[in-house]
Order: sequence, then C-alpha cells, then structure tokens
Amino acid sequence: MRFVVVLLSLVFASATLRAAEIEFVRVWPSWRAAESFDRISEYFTEKENTAGRTLLRTQATSRAGYYFLVRIKAPGTAPAGAKFVLNLITPTDPAGKTYTFPLSAAVGGVFELGLTGTDWPNQKTHPVAWKLELLAADGHALASAQSFLWAMPRP
Repeated sequence: MRFVVVLLSLVFASATLRAAEIEFVRVWPSWRAAESFDRISEYFTEKENTAGRTLLRTQATSRAGYYFLVRIKAPGTAPAGAKFVLNLITPTDPAGKTYTFPLSAAVGGVFELGLTGTDWPNQKTHPVAWKLELLAADGHALASAQSFLWAMPRP
C-alpha cells in the first residue's frame, strides 16, 4: 500500500514538474507587414505557409500587424484549454487591453501572436508596456514574460 502511495506521489510530482518546465525563451515584439508572410508555395497551394511557426491572429483575415514572436521551451504538448493572454498598454489606450489566443497545437517551438486589422492602428505605433502569460485551463500561469515598463508602478 505504501508503495502505491509513493508511486502516485511521484506521478503527480512529475506532472507538476513538467508544467514548471514550460518557459518563454524569448518574446520579441515588432511590426510585420503583410508581405513578410508571403511564400512562393502559397501561390501553388493557395494556403498560407507558416514555415513551422504557429500563427495566431486577432483577425484571421488580416496579416499586417503588431506581432509577439514567442519562442517556447516545453517538454510536450500544452495542457487542454491552455491559452496565451496578452495584456497591453498603448499610447492611445493607457487603461490597457487584454487579448486571448487559445492554443490547440503542441507547445514547444515558435508562436507568432498578431494584433491585426483594426486591433492595431499602424506600423508607427508601439506598445508602452506589455505582459504575456501562457495560462492553463484553470488559470494558473505556466510561463510569463513582461516588458520593463510593465513592472513599474502606475501613478
């Protein structure tokens, strides 16, 4: 009986460690023009070539926008119901806005989270501060990154 309890404890500890192993290696925000996504293969297949990245956009039909390129180190797949949550403060919206990007693909690799269409004004606008989290279905953070100004106290 004691062996079963120890074995179950190790299994649950292993699951907890796996969730803790998910980390953002890099988060790189920048503007991307629609043309930067064009690939020759798209003209033949009529499908967007993602080049091994997972593209998540606020408006799926618009490509131009402000993107957060996210490199993730993870042991396997995302827990069911995981999602990226991006909190953002811009020069025109000091109160901030939250964007959610649900995950249905494996975690590990490269994601591009795009604020596209009417969700981003133009290429000259840059965020004042941001915080990005990868949240499990129950809301706890699996990984987190933020800009320097996000940590500053608000007046």
